[in-house]
Amino acid sequence: MRILPATLALCLALPAAAEPPSGIALFRQSCATCHGLDARGDGPMASILTVAMPDLTLLAAQNGNGFPLARVVAVIDGRTELTAHGGPMPVYGFSMRGEGVALTAPTGDEIRTTAEIAAIALWLESVQR
Repeated sequence: MRILPATLALCLALPAAAEPPSGIALFRQSCATCHGLDARGDGPMASILTVAMPDLTLLAAQNGNGFPLARVVAVIDGRTELTAHGGPMPVYGFSMRGEGVALTAPTGDEIRTTAEIAAIALWLESVQR
């Protein structure tokens, strides 16, 4: 009967499989300084930036009520043509190099990106007003 407590103790000592960070956690870690915790463009750095921070919760409303998933992914990972230090925002395609995933755009096109960038984009889609 001593095997059961020893087995239980060993199982409790093993690290649990880590879940990937959620879209909101990744957004708040990488984007909220400029875009704000709720993606409304009111982050603590927004007032000192030379580019106005957009309210990211209005992206669908500004695009005929269709969330521009492919464009959002391309802006985050740096595939769009940007100006300043790679653009008005940092390019995260270099630092968010996790597992590759495929998303499906509203047009049916496949969008290849990393799981981290997909999580941020899908979280942004979920907070549209």
